[in-house]
Amino acid sequence: MMPKTKNERNLLESERAFRLLVQGVTDYAIYLLDPNGIVSNWNAGAETIKGYGADEIVGQHFSVFYPPEDREAGLPATALEAARRNKRFEAEGWRMRKDGTRFFASVVIDAIYENDVLVGFAKITRDITERMQARSALSESENLFRLLVSNVTDYALYMLDPEGHVTSWNLGGQRIKGYLPDEIIGQHFSRFYTPGDRDAGKPARALSIAREKGRYEEEGLRVRKDGTFFWASVVIDPVRNDAGELIGFAKITRDITERRQAAQQLERMQKQLAEAQKMDALGQLTGGVAHDFNNLLMAITGNVRLIKRHAIVPRVIEAAGAIEASVRRGAALTRQLLTFARRQQVAPTLLNLEETVQAVREVLATVLGSAIKLEISVPAGVWPIFADPTELETALINLSINSRDAMPDGGTLTITAANYRVRDGEDKGEYVQIKVADTGAGIPEDVIAKVFDPFFTTKPVGKGTGLGLSQVHGFANQAGGRVEIQSELGAGTEITIRLPRGEGHAGAHEAEVLAKGAGNVLLVEDNPDVATASAVFLEELGYRVKCVPDAESALREIEHDGIDLVFSDVVMPGKMDGLGLARHLRQNYPNIPVVLATGYSEAARKLGSEFLLLRKPYELHELSSALQTALHQRSKGALLN
Repeated sequence: MMPKTKNERNLLESERAFRLLVQGVTDYAIYLLDPNGIVSNWNAGAETIKGYGADEIVGQHFSVFYPPEDREAGLPATALEAARRNKRFEAEGWRMRKDGTRFFASVVIDAIYENDVLVGFAKITRDITERMQARSALSESENLFRLLVSNVTDYALYMLDPEGHVTSWNLGGQRIKGYLPDEIIGQHFSRFYTPGDRDAGKPARALSIAREKGRYEEEGLRVRKDGTFFWASVVIDPVRNDAGELIGFAKITRDITERRQAAQQLERMQKQLAEAQKMDALGQLTGGVAHDFNNLLMAITGNVRLIKRHAIVPRVIEAAGAIEASVRRGAALTRQLLTFARRQQVAPTLLNLEETVQAVREVLATVLGSAIKLEISVPAGVWPIFADPTELETALINLSINSRDAMPDGGTLTITAANYRVRDGEDKGEYVQIKVADTGAGIPEDVIAKVFDPFFTTKPVGKGTGLGLSQVHGFANQAGGRVEIQSELGAGTEITIRLPRGEGHAGAHEAEVLAKGAGNVLLVEDNPDVATASAVFLEELGYRVKCVPDAESALREIEHDGIDLVFSDVVMPGKMDGLGLARHLRQNYPNIPVVLATGYSEAARKLGSEFLLLRKPYELHELSSALQTALHQRSKGALLN
């Protein structure tokens, strides 16, 4: 029967096109159920998804698509009842294909009414197995990530809300910071900061920077639950939703205390290496300068001695004395340089500290002046020490000079000594501590680290050499000890010299003694000025002197006999130096004693007690003592080895 009107024809054409559309859809199973759930039509998508042809499924109940367990649970009837009551039912769940395999489906059932009478249901099913699997994989990944974060123990990984309150907590946070989750979740993260950082607004600033810059990173002190501190590496990242709105912060904290300590130790070692290299370079430079400078001083000393011997005018004698005093100061400066650079050959001996300090008391009082009170307290029970007495006295004088300059308006300088035991660690042992404390202006904190550096001084030009405290440092180190400084602005300075305890009975060092000599001395010296000066000293002591410029000449002179003692410089030109000459004479002329002298020589520094050695510029009594010792040894038929 043909449609009667154009509208009817259009409606029929529209229905035909819709049927064709529905039939042609392959991604969705679109079909109708009667009010009882019987399939009444079927599209290509339903055949593709579920596997049934139309002739196989039309007339069957739609429950055939449900797994057995869902059918037994009455889910098909429940779905239709829900659609009838609510006009729509939506669900996701497992469904069955014709071949028995399962797929995960998104299901929509719409109730169809005509004149308020239910005439059936429109059912749309889509296979969302892949989407479900992707969602499941994502969920599994998220769970694994949560497990990973929760179980990491080397890092504190946790979330903050936009205001900075803790919203999650992991095992790393518990281990590093000491809080359990129920103790910290909901608390503000600022409690991890030191009180000073909290007062300075550092937590809020950290969140602000993370919010504005996209990340915040720093290292600093943090506080554990028990109040102890640790050095932390901190990263804070903002967390935003898809709309770009801030929903919180991800915070990562790591305890890097050990790493920082290791870095600090490495830095200390690098500084120590640099210091050692600096000392080595300074020592090499100082050694060369000291040799030439001491030879100059030796020449001046001898000639001044000659002037004093023949001078009769008081002003000339006074001027000669002033020159001698300047020579001594120059020699002391050279010794201080060599001591700091660890190139000085010291002559340590067992010292009674009480006697040694009291012996220099008058000198210290003169150095300090009348405006400064000197107090010395060295109990009788203080242990002896093994050190060079001259270097110890020089150290005390240098410290006194510094204290004097720090107390221009007067004050008190206190020198004390006491026994000191270190029971554990690398420095374990028994020591004597010498403390020199003043009531002066104190030293700024940024200067303290430099005070032992050679040539460093805060005094005006011409008022200090910068070698006083460096000599103290070098002396303490050469004696096997150490020196420490404590100072506070306005409260004075205290310097502690800690020296190892010496064993045995100690007394004060011997007084200066001049002994008249006799005999022929062969003077071996290549520097004419020094040779002249040395000859003056020898002649004043009563010796007859013959002078030659090198070892080869000395050996030729000795062959003629008549030489009672050889007094030789160490550093000389030619194939044989003074030390080589001394060893040759010991081998071939064992009855001729040898005394060596040097301004500075690396070989002589390592000489030890093999030969008697004088350091230039030497005093007349030192030369007298050395020559008498050498001649006395010859008279006993032995050499000092």
